[in-house]
Amino acid sequence: MTQRVWQVFFTTIILGGIMNKSIDYIKEKIKNQPEIGIVLGSGLGDFADAIEDKVEIPYTEIPGFPVSTVKGHDGKLIFGQINSKEVCVMKGRIHYYEGYDIKEVVYPIEVLAGLGIKTIILTNAAGGVNTDFEPADLMIITDHINLMGKNPLIGPNDEDLGPRFPDMTDLYNKELVEVAENSAKKLGIDIKEGVYMYFTGPSYETAAEVRMARILGADAVGMSTVPEAIIARHRGLKILGISTITNMSTGILDTPLDHTEVVEVGKEVAGKFKELLKEIIEEI
Repeated sequence: MTQRVWQVFFTTIILGGIMNKSIDYIKEKIKNQPEIGIVLGSGLGDFADAIEDKVEIPYTEIPGFPVSTVKGHDGKLIFGQINSKEVCVMKGRIHYYEGYDIKEVVYPIEVLAGLGIKTIILTNAAGGVNTDFEPADLMIITDHINLMGKNPLIGPNDEDLGPRFPDMTDLYNKELVEVAENSAKKLGIDIKEGVYMYFTGPSYETAAEVRMARILGADAVGMSTVPEAIIARHRGLKILGISTITNMSTGILDTPLDHTEVVEVGKEVAGKFKELLKEIIEEI
């Protein structure tokens, strides 16, 4: 069997069959089809407390589902209602730096698309590159830079799921950006906007890399979100991205970076973050 034939076989038969098992298992557990998917970044897991009539499914119970190994990522899907909207919250995401293949990283997003969500809200903890930012700021993602170079769409494409060459114009939906802006204004939250640059991690960026990121037009850097956004776009989902600026990136302040700080700042902004997301969901 040639490598090309094997790739097609793996993608269409093996991976597709496993994903159907994941989707079917989840459908047996939930009461209603979710409309909105939400991926929670480091330290932002408390948002799940806002969900009503919830059904929790640990990743470990879902056939074929990858498991998050990072502190601050519980690893469960939570279904229920927020402001009468049916939602599915990923409390814990999968990162490339955990040793997963890029297609495994985006597997949960594909499962959510298979469950029928139409909109996805991607949140993350990020390092501030824009020197006008401060820790605990929230930033609406208006665009991204995939510095990693890897793309989860490399390989055979199923035209029934999405186009071979998906357009990246308006990747982060302008209507949803406006909803987020208006929601923040209504709540009196000072929210930033900017470009997110994706590094693989798990090491934090060097001071030279941060300077490069600023020159290339990035306002924040992080280790997630971009692969998820690409696959969500391929599946035709509307995407909103929000970063919590948990720290200023290397070289901006004369202090070492620590993941504990990332989680703690996430908890610090949990209150306004929760209220903002609830308002956004209400207005979608």
